Amino acid sequence: MSSIQKSADTQTHILDAAWDLISKEGAEVSLQDIAAAAGVSRQAIYLHFGSRGGLLMAMVKRADIRFEIEERLLSCLQIHDPYERLEKSIAIWIDFVLTIYPVASDLIRLRDTDESAANAWEDRMTDLRGWLKILITSLNKDGALLPAWKTQEAADYLWVAFSVQVWGLLTRDCHWSAKKAAKVLARAITRSLLKDPC
Repeated sequence: MSSIQKSADTQTHILDAAWDLISKEGAEVSLQDIAAAAGVSRQAIYLHFGSRGGLLMAMVKRADIRFEIEERLLSCLQIHDPYERLEKSIAIWIDFVLTIYPVASDLIRLRDTDESAANAWEDRMTDLRGWLKILITSLNKDGALLPAWKTQEAADYLWVAFSVQVWGLLTRDCHWSAKKAAKVLARAITRSLLKDPC
């Protein structure tokens, strides 16, 4: 194994260990705790990522790869029927939210006091919002988007409507089951954005 491959494998191992630890204990865990979980020194984390912020940024980007969210969402754009395309996109995103909720909700909680957490979260949300605009544009092109919506406004609404925060309010605060929350969100979003199918 080359030194480059070994370094990449070590980085991946650190990132996955960091994700697993933060999922259980929250994003305020120390770099020493992450290093111990990964079986490396704290210095190794600095060597690979430069800072705690660099680690968090790499960790959330790694989660997208690890859980294949980009590929799964992009596959929805190949669905011919716009109603099915939106439905499948919502289902894939909600499934991803179930996976990322412990880490994502903690990064959101820490945004006001932790610049690294804020930057990591903002980076991922910028990518998501870009993808949502592509999705909404495709729905509009197919004539399915309600005429009252402008593309950017509809993309912004969708981003908020199935956000991690909304998911937490429904499943944690309102005590809805994941199944109920997913079903109601999909129905509400579809009715809000799309024309009635003929």
